[in-house]
Amino acid sequence: MTDRSTFDTNVVTLTRYVVEEGRKARGTGELTQLLNAICTAVKAISTAVRKAGIANLYGISGSTNVTGDQVKKLDVLSNYMVINMLKSSFTTCVIVSEENKEALIVETDKQGKYIVCMDPLDGSSNIDCLVSIGTIFAIYRKASTGSPSEKDALQPGRNLVAAGYALYGSATMLVLALESGVNCFMLDPAIGEFILVNKDVKIKKKGNIYSVNEGYAAYFDAAVTEYLKKKKFPQDGTSPYGSRYIGSMVADVHRTLVYGGIFLYPANSKSPKGKLRLLYECNPMAFIIEKAGGLATTGKEAVLDIMPENIHQRVPVVLGSPDDVQEYIDLVKKHSAK
Repeated sequence: MTDRSTFDTNVVTLTRYVVEEGRKARGTGELTQLLNAICTAVKAISTAVRKAGIANLYGISGSTNVTGDQVKKLDVLSNYMVINMLKSSFTTCVIVSEENKEALIVETDKQGKYIVCMDPLDGSSNIDCLVSIGTIFAIYRKASTGSPSEKDALQPGRNLVAAGYALYGSATMLVLALESGVNCFMLDPAIGEFILVNKDVKIKKKGNIYSVNEGYAAYFDAAVTEYLKKKKFPQDGTSPYGSRYIGSMVADVHRTLVYGGIFLYPANSKSPKGKLRLLYECNPMAFIIEKAGGLATTGKEAVLDIMPENIHQRVPVVLGSPDDVQEYIDLVKKHSAK
């Protein structure tokens, strides 16, 4: 019998969990190897984030990434760390990163069967003010025959094998979604392992928090404006929704997963195609939310149904509790019919 008050002698680590799931699925162990590589990178990034101020890792590195954001020193470090860990795992053939203009094709002698799309340090504009930041990843299987290329990464989110994110907050947590569901692992610094703390996570059917950057309110379309009005000034006698917006997608989505509610980054007149990237932000988060019982939409279609056209494609995204997101979808339909 395990005595949790003193010391757990039968802990479920992330590696153990993935090995057990792989055994059930009669897998080759390659996905376990890949996820172990990501875990190692996350642990290293977590340490770098914790001592960034001391190690002089704050500030701007002097370049701009492909999506126009100024690149921070920690971004660069995180990108190299994840790429090097993935390559040395012998499990990947194509790597797509927010920080690289083109997809990286892994050297032939190190290639495996998986494609990884990732944002190595999401929310990095918040680094200097110590707001929670994170790493997002999405894992696909190579579907084509022949040599790997950038086109292999252009798959809809429905093809995802696994997706997850690491959140560097008051503790470091890794949220992993597989076909079997969503599980949360906390990094125990004493043993250097991710420990299972929340199994088979499910999002609330309806929440009471909305999360959106209202600084863009002047540019919102009529459906978004009406939806937010209904949340702030409900006409049915219910309490208004609370507003929470951090500006770091990992932190905002994690709160939505834990507490329920809705996260919106819709298209607007300034960004008619949306702002968040499909392959390494919207798809992995949509996969996680859907596996937890929620919904993720552009307003017109499910995020996971979109066929990508390029690796840095932007899309609108609204995700969260199913009832809240469905209410938004219904409003979009109403305004589209006018």
